[in-house]
Amino acid sequence: MACELKCPPRPLTMSEKVHPSKCTMAYYDSPALVRTRSATPITPEMSKILPYVTDKTIARHLGSYGRSMDLGHAKTYFNPATRTVYSRYQPNDWFLSNSCNYSMSDKERSFAERLRADAWRAVKETDARTRNRQNDVTKRLGERVYDISFWKSELNNEINAMASEVENLKEYKRTCEKALADTANPLHIAEECLMNREKRQGIDLVNDDVEKSLVKEVEVIKKCQARMKRVLDKAYVQLKMDRAAQHALEIDAKDKHHAQGLDDRMQQLRNSSAGVGYVPGIENIDNTITIPESWARYTQENIARSQKERAASERLRGEIDSTLRQCANDMWNNFNAVNNAFNTRIRETTDARNKLQAHLQKTMQEIFDMERNVALLRKAIMDKEQPMKVAQTRLDERTRRINVELCNDPVMKSLQREVNEIRESVRILKERLKSSELSLARLIKTKANLEHDISVKDNTLKIDSSFCMGMRKGFPMDPKVGPIFQMPIC
Repeated sequence: MACELKCPPRPLTMSEKVHPSKCTMAYYDSPALVRTRSATPITPEMSKILPYVTDKTIARHLGSYGRSMDLGHAKTYFNPATRTVYSRYQPNDWFLSNSCNYSMSDKERSFAERLRADAWRAVKETDARTRNRQNDVTKRLGERVYDISFWKSELNNEINAMASEVENLKEYKRTCEKALADTANPLHIAEECLMNREKRQGIDLVNDDVEKSLVKEVEVIKKCQARMKRVLDKAYVQLKMDRAAQHALEIDAKDKHHAQGLDDRMQQLRNSSAGVGYVPGIENIDNTITIPESWARYTQENIARSQKERAASERLRGEIDSTLRQCANDMWNNFNAVNNAFNTRIRETTDARNKLQAHLQKTMQEIFDMERNVALLRKAIMDKEQPMKVAQTRLDERTRRINVELCNDPVMKSLQREVNEIRESVRILKERLKSSELSLARLIKTKANLEHDISVKDNTLKIDSSFCMGMRKGFPMDPKVGPIFQMPIC
């Protein structure tokens, strides 16, 4: 090209070596002219768009065409007046710089016209979009107010239903507490019978049907009391759950009322309304904790929780009623069962005492016979002493034979067998004697036990027939009268 002029090469400076890109001209490059301050202040955004001239050399005005002029292509001329050497450009470079400025001006004006057209379209589009968005938000606020009103009405209906259920459950709880107090007297009588039967002696301290029935009666009464206490505890917990559910509903309804008033006021807000103003950065603040699905689900869960607790409360009232009725029937049935067991046990004890007296006579006869047997065995053992002495003496004397006469002959073997047999016989007789003596001791002990048991049976008959049955002539609580059967039926 014409602007690419050749010149003598010169050494590169340090900045040119580090930044070789300075040889290339930018699109917004402009001549080093003195510029005055614009009437419109330059904002930080505009300062990024407008070019900033840093290269003050004439070669920069050539743009991409003067790429090589910054490399020392200008010719040098000697000025005899100052006796110095000056660098001078060619006329073609001057004209080329002007052409570049004209072209850049045309481009910038075209860009500015397009920018003004885009700005006008943006103004109209943003204005329409803002109006549409505001109308849509107002419509959505109206829908939101309707949703809040609907759920608030549902919450109020459930609050009223829960309040009625709480009052009903409190009345059932009071009735159960009264019935629990009425079980104290039957329990006292059953425990008193058990205490009296502890005065039985010896073998008659048996876990018989009477004691089992009494223990069962005590257990039944205590189980009834435990069941009543359990349903009372359930009622206490259920009342807390009901009140908690009711409290959650009331808090939710209160929040709904507050949100309804706020959103209704926001729905009526317009551009001309008073009290509107800038809140910088408010669009970046998101303090929400729910979404529409979780918001509706929260209220639905509160209502479902209240309905669930109300259903549980109704079931608990039915459980209280059935528990009280079942407890009264169980206590009455066990009272009759204990009385029947007492009568049966008294008959069995009488029969046992009569049989013990018969066995006592037989035992005394057997003791007499066993004493004669022991005497016989002792005599037999004493009779084995002399034969043992004879046999051992013979063996001892035969050890005094001398030399070859010390022969293990059949006589010696027979004597050894005789000693062993006598010793075995004595052992057997001693075992029989020991067994007989033990048997005699057991018979004597049995005789004492029989005599003791006869006295024990007499004592037991006195306790069961006089003491216990004397207290159990009537049931202390009528199962058909009282607070248990005066309850309202669900």
